[in-house]
Amino acid sequence: MPVHKRELKIVNIVASTYLEHDIPLIKLAEKLPNTEYNPEQFPGLVMRIRDPKTSALIFGSGKVVCTGARSMQKLRESIKQIVKNIEKIGIKILIQPRVKVQNMVASGSIGMDLNLNSLAMELENTEYEPEQFPGLVYKLAGTRATFLLFSNGKIVCTGTRSETTLKEAVDLLVKNLQSFKK
Repeated sequence: MPVHKRELKIVNIVASTYLEHDIPLIKLAEKLPNTEYNPEQFPGLVMRIRDPKTSALIFGSGKVVCTGARSMQKLRESIKQIVKNIEKIGIKILIQPRVKVQNMVASGSIGMDLNLNSLAMELENTEYEPEQFPGLVYKLAGTRATFLLFSNGKIVCTGTRSETTLKEAVDLLVKNLQSFKK
């Protein structure tokens, strides 16, 4: 069986945490330059972090949703930055925030050309409208993973919550695709 060159890179991690402290969003918006807050339009404050380049939604309840990190390390650094910024307005966060990954998005290549028309016919849980979009959407059964597959072997995977499940999902995808090649 040929070994296909695979490349996969995490391009976005969406995670949430709870700071166990009410956050005065108006005060935060007034004090920090990297924030946007329009409570008439949306109840959360948007905080942009330069390094690592991420964004966070911060709610008055202390719930935080962070997006844009490309690794777990960058995600943790980002949460530290958010806490540091909140502490600038005199709020002491006493807990070590527990971060829960909600979604991981990765893109790359599985190193094999794909016939999307025949895959759309053979595989279950697919959507393929080539007139609308050049990729095939494939929900991998038994997992949370959803793939965008392109004819040149490029892929995007979304829905996993860890690097381990991401790699397992890609392995399963390749196995499924190889079984149709025969």
